[in-house]
Amino acid sequence: MNKFKFYFILLLAGISFVSCSKKDDDEVVTVPLRDYATQYKADNDSIEKYLKTHYIKEVTADFDITIEKITKDTPQISIMDQKVYKLETRKVYSHGVNYEVRYLILNEGTGKSPCNTDRVNAAYSGNLLDGTVFDTSYDLGRSFELYVYVNGAVIDGWGEIFPQFKTGTSSTSDNGTVTYKDFGAGVMFLPSGLGYYGSAQTNIPSYSPLVFSFKLFDLQRLDHEYTVSNGSAITVGDGIPDYLEDLNHDGYLYDLRDTARFPSPPDSYKKDYDTDGDGIPDYLDLDDDGDGFTTRFELTKPTGEIGMGVKDGQPFNYGTSLFYPWDSTVDNPLTPNTDETEPRGIPRRPTGALTDPNQVESATNPRKFIEADYTTNPRLRIHLDKTYPIKQK
Repeated sequence: MNKFKFYFILLLAGISFVSCSKKDDDEVVTVPLRDYATQYKADNDSIEKYLKTHYIKEVTADFDITIEKITKDTPQISIMDQKVYKLETRKVYSHGVNYEVRYLILNEGTGKSPCNTDRVNAAYSGNLLDGTVFDTSYDLGRSFELYVYVNGAVIDGWGEIFPQFKTGTSSTSDNGTVTYKDFGAGVMFLPSGLGYYGSAQTNIPSYSPLVFSFKLFDLQRLDHEYTVSNGSAITVGDGIPDYLEDLNHDGYLYDLRDTARFPSPPDSYKKDYDTDGDGIPDYLDLDDDGDGFTTRFELTKPTGEIGMGVKDGQPFNYGTSLFYPWDSTVDNPLTPNTDETEPRGIPRRPTGALTDPNQVESATNPRKFIEADYTTNPRLRIHLDKTYPIKQK
């Protein structure tokens, strides 16, 4: 995309972190980061040992888990060998290392899975392999953005594991208390390269593998396109939440311009979510198809097709939004005072009759949209179709 100049604010990700130690009162010694691959081997050995020497003592009805070390007085089945809960492995590429991340599924959940750039509401408890608890939400849900490039972002491992689970359902009591059920719950065992790595935290030494038990209550879909103003990135979005720009629907979006994280990504990371091939993934691209018209412009409804109107001589509700949703939507029965009906989704290139049937199709003689252009599935939506709008010659 050439119309918009993106300032790539992720350059700091390519700068190596260093730790400092004091040699004496006047001299500070800079210690370079350890090699990621070498450290992963050590971390993986430690995690495997942990899984073989610890067992699941209890999982409550609310999916609170207690893990303890196996001793001669507690000859229990290890986490590695038990069959009650699935111990899964996710392959993750980061900093030139092909990680294999272990996680336990206590409950998959019944709702929706987050994308790795969404915000989640989750309860959690984190501990080191020696059992030291370094942080906990005390079983209360807290809100976290999984996108790794925002201020205060969570560690990489969270964005890799949470999309493997689903949210639950909620209910609100008369006093406003929200309770959840049927939520996803699990335990992730993270190598330090997907945690804090060489950056020590309070109660977390450098290069520490981490164990997090968690409950995924709810999520919020986010839209991350940004502009740069006075040197700062301002999130503006393009009207399409990130998860809908994940064209293979696996729940993971990456920015391969971050060559520190992704120096030589595998083919599985080079997915078809950069429609115009400009190197900017669609979820960060203000013009997804590179046709010179912003995605937001292409999603904007024509004047006169917002709210109640007339179609084919009859009253017609075009929907209250100024923009087309991805697909048509129906009214939400939980909001009786608001009609969220949106009968049309983002259209494809129009296929109706020409404005002037005696002339060829052009920017000044376009085809008319027909109802099927808004509803047919599958369809190539206009913001991903670089042949539309037709440019003036």
